[in-house]
This record gives sequence, C-alpha cells and structure tokens, in this order.
Amino acid sequence: MHTSQRFVSRLTRQTLALVLAGGRGSRLHDLTKWRAKPAVPFGGKFRIIDFPLSNCINSGIGRVGVITQYKSHSLIRHIQRGWGFMRAELDEFVELLPAQQRIETSWYEGTADAVMQNLDIIRSHNPEYVLILAGDHVYKMDYGTMLAAHVETDADITVGCIEVPIEDAAAFGVMSVDDEFRITQFEEKPDQPKAMPGQPGRALASMGIYVFSTKVLFDELLRDHQLNSESSHDFGKDIIPSVIRRLRVSAFPFRDPVNNKVAYWRDVGTIDSLWQANLELIDISPELNLYDSDWPIWTYQEQLPPAKFIFDDDNRRGTAVDSMVAGGCIVSGARIRHSLLFSQVRVHSFTSVEDSVIFPDVDIGRHCRIRKAVIDRGCRIPEGTRIGYDRDSDERRFHVSPKGIVLVTPEMLGQDYPHGL
Repeated sequence: MHTSQRFVSRLTRQTLALVLAGGRGSRLHDLTKWRAKPAVPFGGKFRIIDFPLSNCINSGIGRVGVITQYKSHSLIRHIQRGWGFMRAELDEFVELLPAQQRIETSWYEGTADAVMQNLDIIRSHNPEYVLILAGDHVYKMDYGTMLAAHVETDADITVGCIEVPIEDAAAFGVMSVDDEFRITQFEEKPDQPKAMPGQPGRALASMGIYVFSTKVLFDELLRDHQLNSESSHDFGKDIIPSVIRRLRVSAFPFRDPVNNKVAYWRDVGTIDSLWQANLELIDISPELNLYDSDWPIWTYQEQLPPAKFIFDDDNRRGTAVDSMVAGGCIVSGARIRHSLLFSQVRVHSFTSVEDSVIFPDVDIGRHCRIRKAVIDRGCRIPEGTRIGYDRDSDERRFHVSPKGIVLVTPEMLGQDYPHGL
C-alpha cells in the first residue's frame, strides 16, 4: 500500500487518540497492588504507557487523552512529569481523563463505557477519527499507516491485529477475515480459538487498537449504552461483534515495515511475560530496538549520574556482563549477569545477580545470591539473602510464577512502599 507522507500527516492531525490506562492488571499480582498496569516499569528507564504514547507522538498524533481509573496516582505523576513538553498553542496535548462520573453515577464499567463517559470531551476536540489504544502493551507502531488503510478501505471501524500462536489466542479477541481483510467474525477470549486459513497453528488476534470514524463511534456507543441492557460495555466483547454485519469493519495486520514479518508486540500482563520481555532487550539484536533514533521512546528523564562499577580484586570485582544498567546505579564488588538494572540500583560486594529484572531504587546487600527474579521498586534486600535457588523457601516468602520467576516487593520484606511507585 503506497501512501504519501503528506496524506498520513493530514490524517494524523485530524485524529484524537485515547489511551485506555485504567485496568487493574491483576495477573501481575503484587506489582499492581499499588499502581496501574500501564505505570509498571519496563526496559530499564521507561514505564509501559510510554510506548503507546511515544507511538502517538512519532506517528504525528499530537492530541492524546489518557483515560485513568485504577490506582492511578503514580501513572498521573509520571505523565505530568514526563509528558508536559507538548505545545498547547499548536493544539498538542496529553490530557488526563480520570473517572469523574460525567454522565453516570458510576465509575468506568468497561472499555466502551470509559470512552462513552468522555463523549463531551471528544466532541469538544472535533476529530475526524478517534484512535483507541490499550495503555499496557509494548511495541513500536506507526499509527499513520493504519489510519491511511482505514480511509483507503472506506471502513467504519478498523481493528489492529497480529498473528499469535493458537495456544495463546484464548487470551485475546480472535477474528476471521475475508480476502479483503474485512472482519467476518469476532469472538472475545474464545474457549476454542479459530485458526487462520491454511495456518492451523496461528490465529488472528486483536491488539486492542481501534480506529473509528467519529460519527460511527458516537452512534455505536450510544446504541450500546441505551439499547443493550445486557452489555458489559466493552469494545471486544460487545461493540465489535455487534457491528460486523451492519458496518464495514476491517482488520489491519500489524507487520514490520522493513521485512513484512509479524511485528514485535508484547502483552506484558503476567510476571513471566514481563520478565521475559525485559530480558529480551539484552539480546545482541533484540526485536525491540530501544537504540532507534528514528523512533525514540519518550519518558520522564531523571537527572542521574552515569552507572559506576567499582573494585577490581580477585574475589570482589564490580562487573556486568550481557546486561543493561541504567543511570545512577552502583555495582560495588558484585557480579551482574544477563540482568536488567533500572535507575539508582545499588548492589553491594560479594553479591551475584543473574537472569533478573531489578526495578528502580533497589538496594541489594552483601553476600546475596539472586537469580530469575523481579525485584520491585524500593526493596532493601538484606545481607546474605538467597532468591531463586530454593523454590519452597521462595514460595513461603514471595510470589513464584508458573515458570519459576520470583517476585519480591517491599511488603513481602516487611518494608514500606516508596513514594512515587
């Protein structure tokens, strides 16, 4: 599909993006006990929500609303600090839309209801198109090409989709399409997902990304709100399945623009998937390139000194191998291997850390041995602690995932959570 950059940029200027960032993220267990899933740290210095927000800015979409609800304080703080660079005089903004009972006397009851309760705000911006995004997925995507496909296929609604293994498809909305990628069937989280034609091991899954022509969005939200008393007011469960036969609903396969293969996209909704996606970044040539200056990931940038590695004695050498280490870290006579350290982590002498993800502001004492762990922000690991070596012992103190990843939070250690999670 050949679309001029000018055409795409005109479309993006006529688009309002809404990022749904109010979910509980309960599958992340204690990581989302005091924060919303989109506020969970990722990639050494970012938070998950930085990825869809950066995609908007890099795609030329300068009008963005972030819909918040569940335990949103740290998310709101992060957006206020890191996303205040937009120019209001150019009609650019990242606007926070907390649940405020503008229409109903209830909180947001589903993804569609969250948008419905902000219809007056959407109307005030007068967009031609509304791009609805999940705030809790990690990927890089030019939304301009999806908007162009929406217009060129004369669609009422376009659903972003990606190929996934059939065994994983039950966690997503699964769709069937015709030869022109018009959606013929859509089922949310099916017990028996349908495979793609000719590909028995693959299914076409919704990414939770939707482009609506604005009038269609308004009409369908009002129809769902007023006429369907049984609705759960969710785009995947209710809106999309109900319109397939009445409207033109197209699928937009998300593919890598360089090699046309299935593009990088991660739903980091479990401890196992979050741990794996973080450690994938350490690979020699990771699928998600954080060093791509043509598509930067924006975030709140703390002013920190460089990482430091000290001591060079035979039994006390500060080293990090096959690892990523953020600013402000001090590795003092400790060994870090195949791990990711976020900012301001301190690792003290005679300690080893392997295959682990260490969130910001963690202090790991001397003579500790840690492997296959996710250590939450602000933890103070006592001297001599062993994590990841004895599952029974770990399960008595911490949370252990199905794949054996040990989640450690300050509360599990009898410590207070730090301010600004």
